[in-house]
Amino acid sequence: MPQNYMQIQFPSLSENESFARVAVAAFAAQLDPTMEQLTELKTAVSEAVTNAIIHGYESGVGEVRISCAIVNGRIDITVEDEGVGIPDLEQARQPLYTSRPELERSGMGITIMESFVDELQIESRPGQGTRVVMRKQVAKPPVLHA
Repeated sequence: MPQNYMQIQFPSLSENESFARVAVAAFAAQLDPTMEQLTELKTAVSEAVTNAIIHGYESGVGEVRISCAIVNGRIDITVEDEGVGIPDLEQARQPLYTSRPELERSGMGITIMESFVDELQIESRPGQGTRVVMRKQVAKPPVLHA
């Protein structure tokens, strides 16, 4: 059961990427993360939101939703869109792969997310959108006394 949670929703405009990163960092601050942990969280969120904006809604504006929960010193972050989805998730997970080479994308978004969180799950259905769940232990879980 989460000890605290939040949700935000915003249009898939590139200027909202920095808003999302800062909002999640502000929420995570209650766990008293190190600067390195905070930077890693912000980078992972930035990559997930950028992917939703650039790839999910490549031909228009849609909605991006972020939800966060604090559970025993861990932050769970979910980034969702209802965009085009990922036709081949295994291919998308390959370093340097990008479906938008014309934008000079590096193709490292998923690799970066994986390196900065403890657990990464991606669910996607073509034509229905993508859901990215990231989990990172930030603080030591509380000791429960019997």
